[in-house]
Amino acid sequence: MDYKEAGVDVEAGRDFVHRIRSLVDGTRRPEVLGGLGGFSGFCQIPQGYREPVLVSGTDGVGTKLKIAQALNRHDTVGIDLVAMCVNDVLTSGAEPLFFLDYLATSKLEPAQLAQVVEGIANGCRQANCALLGGETAEMPGFYAPGEYDLAGFCVGVVEKQAILDGSHIQIGDVVIGLASQGVHSNGYSLVRRIVDEAPRCDRTQSGYGWDERPPILGGETLGEALLKPTRLYVQPILQARQAGLTIRGMAHITGGGLPENLPRCLGQGQAIQIDPERWQILPIFQWLAEAGTVPLPEMFNTFNMGLGFAVIVPLEEADQAVNWFTQQGVLAYAVGSIVAGAGELLGLPVV
Repeated sequence: MDYKEAGVDVEAGRDFVHRIRSLVDGTRRPEVLGGLGGFSGFCQIPQGYREPVLVSGTDGVGTKLKIAQALNRHDTVGIDLVAMCVNDVLTSGAEPLFFLDYLATSKLEPAQLAQVVEGIANGCRQANCALLGGETAEMPGFYAPGEYDLAGFCVGVVEKQAILDGSHIQIGDVVIGLASQGVHSNGYSLVRRIVDEAPRCDRTQSGYGWDERPPILGGETLGEALLKPTRLYVQPILQARQAGLTIRGMAHITGGGLPENLPRCLGQGQAIQIDPERWQILPIFQWLAEAGTVPLPEMFNTFNMGLGFAVIVPLEEADQAVNWFTQQGVLAYAVGSIVAGAGELLGLPVV
């Protein structure tokens, strides 16, 4: 017996590293020391910080991977992986520095997984974050053939006095919602159940195909709409702050939707009053609600509903913030305000 007969192909692993080397090199920052292939990665803290604080975050893509694997399209989930991590780190005011990935599969398919890493590198470039290294694990018998799983890890840096922890937010500040690109990377267990099991309009059969084109999606297939990657908000927000926009708090709208994530940025004695009529709920959410007969409160508790991120700004800068982000290609809406309370999110539909 040998390792290859047991299901692990060392040569395929070497081929994979060779394929992705240029992708990793394309994300390099000046602070990175060394190159791909060592046991560790090295990154200096950028110059100019007086009291630098390192900020870390980790996340995955979840069962959205099932759709990518069913459609044999792997170039977007890597972007999701990066975005889920760097957007979280960003909420503290930190600039993402470097990213690490963990990729596990039943059998290493270099061409398939190179697409995944291409997406990871793409996401890192969009966030100006170095892909410092990663780990690829070939685990025959643990995953089904053709399956893989992803995990990501990000480290950023922020000046200690500039950390956003809720203490800067004031009553009367305005909540600016930044548009999502779609479902992003949360709620896919419900999404897949709707697509697999929801009764069709004629009630003669159940389930939909990934290649179907519901009219509400304007020509897109379900697969295309549901594989749109998580939007990266790093550069527009960092550039907004450099341009002088006062951002007092931020929230990344992930699992649990607006009710769970928006209040996480608040300080003591504060709540958020929100108006869901102030932004556009994307067609994919309308389709999911209708096809799955999902109650509106459940939709808000599960999905981002068209807002992938939120920033808190002073009232006098609200219009400036909306205009800034819209000019950067990210639709923005003044969706609510900070009021007195105990961490509630007011104004959304309830059961």
